[in-house]
Amino acid sequence: MGKGPLSGVRVIELAGIGPGPFAAMLLADLGADVIRVDRASAAREGRTTGGADFTNRGKRSIAVDLKSERGKEVVLGLVEKSDILLEGFRPGVTERLGLGPDDCLARNPRIVYGRMTGWGQQGTLAQSAGHDVGYIAITGSLHAIGRAGGPPQIPANLLGDFAGGSMYLVVGVLAALLESKISGKGQAVDAAIVDGTAHLSTFIHGFLAAGMWKDERGVNMLDTGAPWYDVYETADGAHMAVGAIEPQFYAEFLRLLGLDGEEGLPGQHDQERWPELRERFAAAFKTRSRDEWAKVFLPSDACVAPVLSLKEAYEHPYNTEREVFVERGGHHQPAPAPRFSRSVTGTDGIPVLPGGQSRDVLTDLGFDDIDTLLSTGAVVQS
Repeated sequence: MGKGPLSGVRVIELAGIGPGPFAAMLLADLGADVIRVDRASAAREGRTTGGADFTNRGKRSIAVDLKSERGKEVVLGLVEKSDILLEGFRPGVTERLGLGPDDCLARNPRIVYGRMTGWGQQGTLAQSAGHDVGYIAITGSLHAIGRAGGPPQIPANLLGDFAGGSMYLVVGVLAALLESKISGKGQAVDAAIVDGTAHLSTFIHGFLAAGMWKDERGVNMLDTGAPWYDVYETADGAHMAVGAIEPQFYAEFLRLLGLDGEEGLPGQHDQERWPELRERFAAAFKTRSRDEWAKVFLPSDACVAPVLSLKEAYEHPYNTEREVFVERGGHHQPAPAPRFSRSVTGTDGIPVLPGGQSRDVLTDLGFDDIDTLLSTGAVVQS
């Protein structure tokens, strides 16, 4: 707490799963004091992921019985002394708990109330259960991912939960926080994964409108349709990623691949002969191992890189040079991002346990009935 550009900003996170915790982690990485409100039962039962839930790094946890009046008052007391609240329940849940936007704004008119859902706060699907794959499906984004003639390919839950969800929640609450410094008023931020995922595809929709993109998988420039924007298997069964779009980069790609000036090679934009061009690229890549090709292409302007596994990425020379990953507590994890010229970001990398800092949080924020809150079970110290 306290060194990044968000030093001095206090965030209350009502514990959830997925995109909400990740958004709170990002704010913590940037220096915010993030207090995670866990369920009292989680602290009593000692629920833990073995110290590997990295989205809980850099935070403090207080375990509260949200269904008790005393517990609700504790959370509202935290709200009074905070700048942002994040929650990821279905619409209406926090209102029923007495912790909805109106309740919190009544206690702190400047609070920014960030809401993270899949479908949004209104609409016919707002109360329906869902997961990343369904949210990106309904936006058309899932349809666009995959090879020609094949089914849509699921991009883990990176596109929906974390790009369309967490990142838009963070942008929204920080924009509202900035506005509140001018207006003196807080507000609720409705961040829905469907909204964010659709917004992320603006570039493709522009291409579609201009007639430069077909509403089909695997036939376009950036979706493996073009042979110079694809992945190729190497002699050892690994892969190289190729993104040689611009003519000067494409020329360098051909030179390093050993096809520069080869007789009968189809032109880069001769789409009718793309299958032939793809075969020539594939045959060339099969002549060496991935690591051998990596030495050929890196560094260069050919826009080619080895496809690394998650664990291999930890040890790649470029990633170690730039410290893209850090090792904390015996585990590798992504380092905070982005980076700043003056503000220093960082993390101890140690995930908090439910209720691990309950007494500390109550003391730090000036509660005067700490022993009573703990003895009655309204708050639990693990």
